[in-house]
Amino acid sequence: MKVLVLGAGNVGRAIAWDLKDEFDVYVGDVSDEGLNAVSEFATPMKVDASRFDSLVEVMKGFELVVGALPGRFGYQSVKAAIKAGVDMVDVSFMPENPLELRDEAERAQVTVVFDAGFAPGLSHILMGRIWNELDDMREGYIYVGGLPKEPKPPLYYRITWSPKDLIEEYTRPARVIRSGKVTAVDPLSEIKTVEIEGYTFEAFPSDGLRSLLESVRVERLEEWTLRWPGHLEKMKVLRELGFFKPEHLDKTLGVITPLMTYESPDFSIMQVMGAEPDKAISYTLIDEEREFTSMARVTSYTASAVARLVAEGSCIYGVIPPEILGMRIDTFKRILDDLEERGIKPRREGNAPPGNS
Repeated sequence: MKVLVLGAGNVGRAIAWDLKDEFDVYVGDVSDEGLNAVSEFATPMKVDASRFDSLVEVMKGFELVVGALPGRFGYQSVKAAIKAGVDMVDVSFMPENPLELRDEAERAQVTVVFDAGFAPGLSHILMGRIWNELDDMREGYIYVGGLPKEPKPPLYYRITWSPKDLIEEYTRPARVIRSGKVTAVDPLSEIKTVEIEGYTFEAFPSDGLRSLLESVRVERLEEWTLRWPGHLEKMKVLRELGFFKPEHLDKTLGVITPLMTYESPDFSIMQVMGAEPDKAISYTLIDEEREFTSMARVTSYTASAVARLVAEGSCIYGVIPPEILGMRIDTFKRILDDLEERGIKPRREGNAPPGNS
């Protein structure tokens, strides 16, 4: 099977590397540097994702597309895949709602699984499993972060993904469920301290629930992103001074990106929790940098596990949120088995027995 990975960044390279022994993998990007980095294990090809018609034509030459582009290209890439009649797995964290394309994908007999990375992605898969195992889930929480093990001042963060997508986490209103209703909160208006696995973090509400806002209806549901103490207050000041406005963002990134670009092994941490009056379940994961950065590992290997399911026809036509794969015990086990083979092992705890449905 010919597979096209769109994007030759950290995540795209790791996806291609993980799929190389099972598929005929091509990697598309406009960056010569990125394409040179994948040439040893995939076929590089120049692809400009901003040109919709040419992207459709390129996709027609493949049987599966895996999207690992910045969020601003995600929705257009999914539309292009549907028009080309090609299945797609995407990790781009697009600002648009891909569920709007559900009918179009079904008519084209195309399968699209979106938000198939770490968070959203694995976070949703685990929440879908918890939702399925609990009889009357009332609340759920996702705590997630990708952080340097050796943080350096002044920002105590290391960039391992798209800088513009990082800043968007601090500017996009975070949608949560409170008192049974979807509401939006300022992501930097509620900074709190969180302790997980012996670490102390700052946390802020982030807009990562997305499709969970529709598929998991509970009294309270929130995602909180984790940072080392000292980072968020500085981001809040920069935002309040207008440095994150679109007209200033490129200059701002030119100043702060070097401050968040340095050598330090990274690690990823996630805790997904769900509870009803008498029962609770949680999954906790810590992953460290190995053959790739940890963030590339947890994002890419989740995406490649989902890509294998789509490639073999285990998913129905349409636009599918990742939590559906967690609600199904067969696809849930397949994804976790794939991840555990690669050293990514969520630990389950709780007083509710594992479900079988």
